[in-house]
Amino acid sequence: MNSKAHKDKQPEFISKQLEFAAHIRNPDIHSKPDDVEDRRMGIYRELFYNNVEGFISSGFPVLRDLTDDKTWHAMVRDFFSRHHCKTPYFLEISEEFLDYLENERDNSNDPAFMQELAHYEWVELALTVAEQEIDETGIDPQGDFLQNIPVLSPLAWLLSYQFDVQHIGPDYQPTLPPEQITTLIVYRDRDDEIGFMEINPVTAHMIQSLQLDSEQTGGQLLKNIADELNHSDPSVVITGGLEIMEQLREADILLGVRTR
Repeated sequence: MNSKAHKDKQPEFISKQLEFAAHIRNPDIHSKPDDVEDRRMGIYRELFYNNVEGFISSGFPVLRDLTDDKTWHAMVRDFFSRHHCKTPYFLEISEEFLDYLENERDNSNDPAFMQELAHYEWVELALTVAEQEIDETGIDPQGDFLQNIPVLSPLAWLLSYQFDVQHIGPDYQPTLPPEQITTLIVYRDRDDEIGFMEINPVTAHMIQSLQLDSEQTGGQLLKNIADELNHSDPSVVITGGLEIMEQLREADILLGVRTR
């Protein structure tokens, strides 16, 4: 086949591909190609949709459990039909679905907590496949936090939500967020196990301080927090903060202290 003939045929081939893909994405709107048997086309329709729906269901099990079948499949079909994925990897379908919920979906019947619940569920998979590793080079895992610089794990993520997403389920589906913001740490430990820990605002502030300034000793950090709280007895804050640091060490959220 000469190059001219190839160029002449290419637009038709591309249009046929687009027709084929459009039908697979949404067969209710786009007709199948005329020259493809419906039985064979049905195999592709079911295979593609079922694979995507299966990954989304497994990635967001609580959201799936709370959504009736009709609404769920209509939502997944809308995502499958309209969303332009930026990745070919199946493991990243959940992130693409989250992007769809946050930026494209507009349905007044959706629960008010849906986006935050979906993000909370997505985080577990995201941290499971995160490429960072715990590197203990230059770290004393049993070191004194007060006299040395605490080291925060790169696999500990600080999260804040308007809704108390960790409690949402079939028996608890709030329509309004509680008065207090929910703050969590999600982490992957040395055994690659995923954990979630609900924390108070002071602990969240401590984690944020470690993220922003990795040159403070634990004692300096806790004294600064006591000063910011204008606490009448800073030693109480320091003692309580040290206890929290030890709990975070047990969970591999704090890896130890930096050696000098």
